[in-house]
Amino acid sequence: MDTHLHHDHTEAHLKSSDALRDIVIGMSDGLTVPFALAAGLSGAVSSSTIIVIAGIAEICAGSIAMGLGGYLAGKTEQDHYKSEVKREYVEVETLRHLEIKETKEFFANIGLSVALQDLATEEIAQNKDRWVNFMMKYELGLEEPDPKRATKSALNIGLSYIAGGIIPLSPYFFISDSNEALKISVVATLICLFIFGYFKSKITGVNPIWGAIKVMLIGAVAAAAAFGVAKLFEGHH
Repeated sequence: MDTHLHHDHTEAHLKSSDALRDIVIGMSDGLTVPFALAAGLSGAVSSSTIIVIAGIAEICAGSIAMGLGGYLAGKTEQDHYKSEVKREYVEVETLRHLEIKETKEFFANIGLSVALQDLATEEIAQNKDRWVNFMMKYELGLEEPDPKRATKSALNIGLSYIAGGIIPLSPYFFISDSNEALKISVVATLICLFIFGYFKSKITGVNPIWGAIKVMLIGAVAAAAAFGVAKLFEGHH
């Protein structure tokens, strides 16, 4: 039987999904927040230098904050799994009759005969570690998280945020007039948001064209709002 091979394939798929989710989270905010900041500052100041300094500071702070959020989420997942494992060991030792009943119920639900339920339960219950792993997976629906997940998540999100943030900021490095730089930034960022939204939608199973337009519009609205507010305050100043 190829049960083990199928299990490996599932694990690889899950890990891949985790990495993609991290990249989507980081890239999504990385493209949108620095873009809105640069657009807002362009409405208030004419010097690209100020926008570059503020943009780099925001990218540094944003990537650290987002990465830390990913790290804490990964650690919480690990801590939750560990606490559930401890609880399951206690239940196997102190509430053995209930755990046996729950194990039989699982086998009954997948269509095994009463005789096979008893046989399978007896076999699994002989090894405490195997029994706990079985209950974690099939009773609680929990897979053991990758011990390096928190660190990987922090790096994936943080680096994706930086990669996304550099795109709207890059024209300001080369063009001293902020309004001219903004025009190129808008075009470049909206194209990237459209491409990013397209692939994000394909991964999540949403209509890719509509998903791409939606992501692009969110970025455009955020930038336009920031630019408009800056111009409004500039006018009242």
